[in-house]
Amino acid sequence: MPNQQGLWNKLRAGLARTQERLSESLGGALDSPARLDDTTAEELEEALLAADLGVATTGMLLERLRARLRISDVGREGRLRELLAEEIQRLLVECPEPPPDSWPRITLVVGVNGSGKTTSIAKLARFDLDRGRSVLLAAADTYRAAAVEQLAVWGERLDVEVVRQSTGTDPAAVVFDALRAARARGVDHLIIDTAGRLHNKEQLMAELAKIHRVIERDSAGRTVRTLLVLDGTTGQNALAQARAFLAASVVDGVLLAKLDGTARGGIVVAVARELRLPVLFLGVGEGPADLVEFEPREFAAALLR
Repeated sequence: MPNQQGLWNKLRAGLARTQERLSESLGGALDSPARLDDTTAEELEEALLAADLGVATTGMLLERLRARLRISDVGREGRLRELLAEEIQRLLVECPEPPPDSWPRITLVVGVNGSGKTTSIAKLARFDLDRGRSVLLAAADTYRAAAVEQLAVWGERLDVEVVRQSTGTDPAAVVFDALRAARARGVDHLIIDTAGRLHNKEQLMAELAKIHRVIERDSAGRTVRTLLVLDGTTGQNALAQARAFLAASVVDGVLLAKLDGTARGGIVVAVARELRLPVLFLGVGEGPADLVEFEPREFAAALLR
């Protein structure tokens, strides 16, 4: 079992750019005796928007902070930082609960090209291997030979089998073969890669629906979930992508990738709050071990350390 403290240290390092931006924007306001006068409120609003928490979420946070500051003992230094972290945590806790953690499991991974989807699949596989679970990968992105090869390379590195067929094969056929293999071998977790999809690609969305039908017919005894991978560096564009997927498919949870490369880490809060989607994982580095399960308290603390 990986050292959780080490993983959360990676999260803090991954969110360093966001935290630095907040500190630069707010100066000493977060560490001064707590107050929320017009100047501080304006600075805080600008900083939260710059970190991509979004207009609606930022407005709600400011509203809650004003209420807390009217009734709390706020005189001591650093109290505003504490209150802000507490309110961010509250917003995240109020979001829908993640799916039950039951096994064996099938995870269908969706997301647009370039979101970090295939690398995130490798991280999910490593996450399970580190916890003693068996994993099988399915390369159902058959449109791009490079996508199949990339997953195959990760499979070799992790010593995990990859079910794949030639480029241009019906992705649902790959999924069918993978389901049979997972059942025959008693695999704990089947993780299925899919082609990067955009909301205006009706053919690809229809294909995704076909894959869902194949899984529904042959998934007895297994928990099925759809995991949406979003690129944290794209900020508010990630929200638009998520809305597009929600309009075309059920999404059970989100993995925010590439958080180590952005000053927009607040997008995690916006996704959870505005889309009412549970955030399940955060990608905080380039290596296969750089994945952490999402915890509201730890995230809020890392964002405002």
